[in-house]
Amino acid sequence: MTPITGIIITLNEQDNVEEAIASLAPVCDEVIVVDSGSSDDTVALAEAAGARVIHQPYLGDGPQKAFAVPQASHDWILALDADERLDDDAVAAIRELSLDDPRKAYRFKRRNFAGRHWIRAAGFYPDPVTRLYNRTTSGYLPKKAHSSVQAPEVVDVDAHLRHFTYRDLSHWMQRIDQLSTRDAWAMKERGVPPSSTRPTLHAMTAMLRKLVLKGGLLQGQDGMTVAITTAFHAYMKYAKLNELYENERADR
Repeated sequence: MTPITGIIITLNEQDNVEEAIASLAPVCDEVIVVDSGSSDDTVALAEAAGARVIHQPYLGDGPQKAFAVPQASHDWILALDADERLDDDAVAAIRELSLDDPRKAYRFKRRNFAGRHWIRAAGFYPDPVTRLYNRTTSGYLPKKAHSSVQAPEVVDVDAHLRHFTYRDLSHWMQRIDQLSTRDAWAMKERGVPPSSTRPTLHAMTAMLRKLVLKGGLLQGQDGMTVAITTAFHAYMKYAKLNELYENERADR
């Protein structure tokens, strides 16, 4: 089998990092963890699980995921978030790939969970994500939020990742708070200007997209939950962007 380097980025992921590393172990010859300053046991647990840990203050989503790539021993890279796992069918599928064409990257279906509940409504499934690529031709875009792999050719693999997105609904709300803060910071870094209308417009657009275009209106509680949380996230990231500019003006 062609050798593969697994890469995981972490910050206070002690509850996830061991299982993430174990998930990569059947198909990866090495695992690198890029940690951005964890204050819990993430680093110790990662090292005990056999990963090589590299310390790097957070650079943003894409740059952080790309940071360890030049230090990998192999050209083929399998990148997982700390709360993702390879399903058995993904392990089997990766083992069958020839990986003889570096122009190809491989995209998997993702099952998103809130606690023990698999959420399939309003676009939460199949939620395709590209995770396996060759560093000589492909890599993460240098976006500081919601980056993705850019490759000459993307091949869909009929196999799954499990994504333990949220521990429960309360954690879902906490993550929206964290991610909307990160998104606002990334937008300001890109020079996105403040706007009094964007928070409402983007929230309404997100709600309509999830309820109508993605069918959430007909998918019961899960459909409505996805629509409302997506709209709330959209509203808060633009509202927080406005707040960043307000604070900057106040500090002058």
